[in-house]
Amino acid sequence: MRISGIRLDRIVEPLDPPFPAAWDPVPRRSFAATIVRVETDEGVTGIGSGDTMDGFEAFAHLFIGQDPLRIARHVRALETIDFHAGRYWPLEVALWDIIGKVAGLPVAALFGGALDAIPAYASCGMLLGPEARAESALRLREEGFRAMKMRVDPRRLDEGVAAVAAARIAVGDTMALMVDLNQGWRMSGDVSPSLDPVGARRAVERLRELDVLWVEEPLAGADLRGLHDLRAATGVRIAGGEMMRTQDELLRALDADAFDVYQPDVVLAAGMLRTRTVAELALTRNRWFTPHTWTNGIGLLANLHVVCGVGGGPFLEYPYDPPGWTPERRDAMLSTPVRPDAQGLLHVPGVPGIGIELDEDAIRRFAA
Repeated sequence: MRISGIRLDRIVEPLDPPFPAAWDPVPRRSFAATIVRVETDEGVTGIGSGDTMDGFEAFAHLFIGQDPLRIARHVRALETIDFHAGRYWPLEVALWDIIGKVAGLPVAALFGGALDAIPAYASCGMLLGPEARAESALRLREEGFRAMKMRVDPRRLDEGVAAVAAARIAVGDTMALMVDLNQGWRMSGDVSPSLDPVGARRAVERLRELDVLWVEEPLAGADLRGLHDLRAATGVRIAGGEMMRTQDELLRALDADAFDVYQPDVVLAAGMLRTRTVAELALTRNRWFTPHTWTNGIGLLANLHVVCGVGGGPFLEYPYDPPGWTPERRDAMLSTPVRPDAQGLLHVPGVPGIGIELDEDAIRRFAA
């Protein structure tokens, strides 16, 4: 078997209405995605997505003609490209999709098969006031979610803490609540200063009183010593690592004992194979592995296979914050959006590969 072609389908879906102003400083008016198809000379096609793949065409020749099953070789090649260009890990997802289809197994089974389902937590991006956030928490609980994560802007800490407090009062102890301070990575052009260790400690201590399950990225991601010291000083679980670029960065975080919860996204950080190694090491040290998944349904599925394969958890991130962000928007390229069941569980698709079923009409309709 040989790779005969690599096809990139770029789509842009107009958002009507656009993301609310509470979502980003500049509300976005479209949602872009790139679907990767790796075609073989034996008719097996693998599918991946989760990043833009901008500029990948210049490197496609490094994979054409190669055996798609030689995954270690392809991962090493992608790492060399990452050094010079971009993160093209959606290609690895497509290769694992092929491997699963050839083996006749879900990729989660190839990664260990520890779980066939995992509870989802609703990951909310909008900055809402106390009353609106309490109402959203109650709606999410009614839909079956056992946990939710709220974004808090450190520059508006009083407002954010008030929203978390309102959610806690609304749901009591029936839901786990997490908070993301977003200090570990930045959107393009965001040059605002990060929290310093003193400010981060004060924020985490305030959130500790609300019994949060973890606080995500309270400091810049490179401050491994600061993150370790913050864990020790507050006794609150600290999460991070979602955008660390390499396996070495993640291993340094493990060596520094920087996090309680490791969150590398397999389509944005270090890929599926490397993240599996990091996840297993984290689990052997009694740390949690529950990756970031904020891309689209294909990226969500790729992370689902890895976390269920190794037996991570206790939850998996599920990007969801209607009306700003819904499964229909996130998964516009899929025939059926990825959804948890009525008990809030995300199930590994019981088919060979990743379990992706594309909506070809939508891809043609939204072609960039």
